[in-house]
Formats: sequence, structure tokens, C-alpha cells
Amino acid sequence: MSLAAASVLQDADFIGLLYLVAFVLFILGMRQLTSFTTARRGNRVAAAGMAIAVVATLLDQEVGDYALIALGIALGAVVGVPAARQVKMTAMPQMVALFNGVGGGAVALISWAEYREALHVGGNPALDTLIPILFAAIIGSISFWGSNIAFAKLQGIIPGKPVAIPGQQFLNLALLLVAVGAAVAIAAGAESEGLFVLILVAAAVLGNMVVLPIGGADMPVVISLLNALTGLSAAAAGIALNNVALIVAGIIVGASGTILTNLMAAAMNRSIPSIVAGGFGGGAAATSGGGDGEERPHRSTDAASVALALSLAERVVVAPGYGLAVAQAQHTVRELAGELEKRGVEVNYAIHPVAGRMPGHMNVLLAEADVPYEALREMDEINPEFETTDVTLVIGANDVTNPAAREDEGSPIYGMPILNVDKSQAVVVLKRSMSPGFAGIDNPLFYNDNTELLFGDAKSSVNDVLAAVKNL
Repeated sequence: MSLAAASVLQDADFIGLLYLVAFVLFILGMRQLTSFTTARRGNRVAAAGMAIAVVATLLDQEVGDYALIALGIALGAVVGVPAARQVKMTAMPQMVALFNGVGGGAVALISWAEYREALHVGGNPALDTLIPILFAAIIGSISFWGSNIAFAKLQGIIPGKPVAIPGQQFLNLALLLVAVGAAVAIAAGAESEGLFVLILVAAAVLGNMVVLPIGGADMPVVISLLNALTGLSAAAAGIALNNVALIVAGIIVGASGTILTNLMAAAMNRSIPSIVAGGFGGGAAATSGGGDGEERPHRSTDAASVALALSLAERVVVAPGYGLAVAQAQHTVRELAGELEKRGVEVNYAIHPVAGRMPGHMNVLLAEADVPYEALREMDEINPEFETTDVTLVIGANDVTNPAAREDEGSPIYGMPILNVDKSQAVVVLKRSMSPGFAGIDNPLFYNDNTELLFGDAKSSVNDVLAAVKNL
């Protein structure tokens, strides 16, 4: 490369232009994520923006050992690409939690490395660099370890139910005070790598302690919150490193994660502090008698009866949940809907904001099966239409269809907006057994006069119904 070309590539205005192009691609990519028809292209656009930002950073900064950077990229690709390609849709929430945790952990390590380098060069850096480093260390460490606990709960490595110890909130407060106190001491002039390690350790334990008492039913909100924290820590690291790409990308992630967390908390009619306080979701299974040990009467049905009811209906609504994802029944459900539509039946899908184990889980699952975007109806849009729905097919959705949230003031989920499937003319629930959902709460829907239950694996049950419809 000639000296003239090298000079142009390292020119501040050229590098600034590269960053601007990258940020525009970030925003365009995010806009395309609002529709599943353009989401794949949006991911590619945003990825192209990140590639440009990385190139601009390498041109702009003293990067040191390029061979070491190449090795890191290669190792990341070897681990990340196969993992992302092979992950099942049911495990996507765990993958998101894990990837988010890696981001937070990277920020914490970068902060530590920057502080070590500053000490070796000449002592604590200036406050406008030191404070972002300390902030990134605390938040990044909390995000990394909290995300690992979220992953372990979703993966079943540790119990999904709340895990608390006596004096939990006081311990959390003490850990926060230790981390913040050590950060204040360093900012006040103490030059100590030991104090910095103490910050990382205290924040790490705090990340574990905050997420452990949160039940599995709240994990979608927790993942979104931790994602927002990772974004904020990345932005702080960007300020410390004077890296525009990190600042902008971190702010985008932090802002979008915060908005999504608030929306999901509102969808559950719960405050974020109450979720972080823990204690809900994944509790002990309630009996089908509402806790008194008596079996309540319920009506079972068979595939042929369900097929006949669906074929004679004018309007059918499918309410999907995590059970649909576990059974990988989305393609079969789409085929069943196609057969019904040939017979003039209108089929829509009721999407609850927190159905599944992560934000948008059901949207992604059904998009994979090429369900038309216009057939995906959000909760507020579809709820008024249940009273004129002939049959609602509930597949693996439990807690988000539980009428106790609307009617039982003593229920732990009272006040949470739900899909009002019980107001349909008829409800068919596909379940493996009478066991409650992820929140461990019995569902009165199962015992209503207009509800029938089709027991078995969701995919097998839908296949049987599909075969029966074809034979009518």
C-alpha cells in the first residue's frame, strides 16, 4: 500500500465517514427487524454496519498485535458459528442470554485491562476516563454473571423456581455498596488493582444473587433488562476508549433494551423492581384441584372431534406458547391452518407479549413456518375478537391464557393482561398432562364448560387433527 493511500485510510475525516455509514446501517437494520419479512435482511445490514465500524476502529486506534486479534476472531467464529447454526428454536432464549452475557463479560475485562495499563503507565487515568471504566466494570460484571444464571435456569441446569436465601435484599445491598465504595475510593485517588478486582468480584456475586431469586416466568423480562445493562456498559467502555462505534452501538442496545423491558413489564402488569425482587415463577406445581388435592372434572376430546369442530367453524384462533416450541409443531400448525383456509375458515394467531421464553419468541417461531405476518395478531388487537371466535386452539400456552389473572384477586398473576381465550365459543387445549405452566399456577380455563383438552405431544396431536381434517 502506498503512503498516499495509507494516509487517506487513516485520515480522521475518512474514518468519521466510515463510522457515519456504520451507524446509518445500524439504524436501517433495526428498522427492518420490525417485520419478519425483512428481519433477515435487517440482520445482514446491521452486521455489515458492524463490520465497517470494526474496520474504522482498526484504522483509527493503536491496535498492537494484529495476529492476536485475528486469532481471537478465528476462535470466536469457530465457537459461535456452529453454536448459532445448530441451536434449536426452543433453546434460542438460552442462546440470547449467553451471547448477552459474553458482551457484558467482554466489557468488564476490557475495563480491567484499561485500568491495569493506566497503572503501569503512570497511575489512575483522568476522571473523564476513569469513571466510565469503573461504571463499565460494575455493570458489565453484573450482566455477565446474571446472564449466566438466566441461561442456567432456562437450560434446566439449576431450578427455574426462585432460589432465595435469608436476608437476600440486605446481602444484595451490601454487595452493591462494596462495589460502589471501592469505585469511589479509586475515583478519589486510590491506585489499587486489588480494589478494582474487588469491584469485579462484588459485582459478579451481586449478578448471581439478583437473578437467582427470580422465577422462570420472569426470565423474558430479565433477559431484556440484562441486555439493556450490557448496552450501557458497552457505551461507558466506548467513552473510556474514545471509541465512537462502541458509544453509539451501546446506546442503541441500552435504549432499545430499556424500552422493551418496560413494555414487557407492562404486559405482565408488574413493575421492574417487583420482578428484580424475585419470588415469582417456577414455583411448586399446583394440583388440578386448586390446591386442595382433589381432582377437578375436565373434559377430554379426540382428534376427530377437534377436526370436525375446526372444519365447521368460521373463525379459528391459535394461541401458541412454549409447548408449541418444545414440540416443534409450528410447521404442522401452519399446514393445518392451510387446510382449514381451503374450507373457508379464517385462521389467526393470538400473540401474547411474553409467550415463550424471550421477547418475540412466538413471532420468530411462526415466521419460521411462513405464517403470514397479517395473521399474527397482538394481544390488544385480538382480545376483543374472542367473543366472536368459534374455536380457539391453545397449544402450549398456559399462564398467558389463565383467567385467574382477571378474576382471582388472590392469584400471584392477578392483574396480568392475558389472552381472553375463555370467551371463545369453544376452546381446545393441547397439553401433555394436567400439570400447570412455567409459573406453577393452576389454570381454571381447563375446567370451563366450553373447554376440551386433547392430551399428548403437541406435534403428534396436531398431526392427528390434520389427518382427520383431510379425511372429512
